Amino acid sequence: MERHFHEQLRHLRHRLIVMGAAVENAIADSVKALSTPDDLIAGEVIGREDGINRMEMEIDDLCLMLLALHQPMAVDLRFITSAMKINNDLERMADHSVNIAQASLKISGSRFAGPLGMISEMAEIAQGMVRDSLQSFIDEDAEQAREVCSRDDRVDRLDDEVFKQMVTWINGDSNLMPAAMAAVLISKNLERIADLSTNIAEEVIFIVQARNIKHHQEDGEIVDMRSK
Repeated sequence: MERHFHEQLRHLRHRLIVMGAAVENAIADSVKALSTPDDLIAGEVIGREDGINRMEMEIDDLCLMLLALHQPMAVDLRFITSAMKINNDLERMADHSVNIAQASLKISGSRFAGPLGMISEMAEIAQGMVRDSLQSFIDEDAEQAREVCSRDDRVDRLDDEVFKQMVTWINGDSNLMPAAMAAVLISKNLERIADLSTNIAEEVIFIVQARNIKHHQEDGEIVDMRSK
């Protein structure tokens, strides 16, 4: 029975990694759609959403089955409950990639160049956070996960700068309103992807070290769950 349980845990881990790869590809392609006039890329991202949603439901069902049948404790319980949260975060990332792809269609072919430099920087940082948060999960590397969390502030600042620049551009030329609003939407979705990457990194720290760092990064307070 115990051997079967650990085989199922390995299967759960594998399915999360597969889903993570699919989401990472969706984000990369949604960003690629910003810099190409080919609307097919954006369409492909949108078309993959249903498959990722099905993966989320499969992983959720597997987690609930493991909890119900095996009543796990300690590190196994932490892994399964964190897997459910990571699964949800990945599905939300996929939703944000669809939003970016849809918004890219409004910018494609326009004369709007606006904040694309800042958005490109945001995209590079956010994609790196996604990649490294997933790698920290694969490697069970809490230090790499902490490093991912440290990058989030830069993305937040860039998001603020994009919004401010778009307000200035709209005030200067109201005809830029549709493209400017699309740029703000893209920026906000990249910011949310970065936040969700941070969530995954925090779950990795919880799995590996039994330490909950959510909501405690500013004051340095960390909750240790091993004795709770």
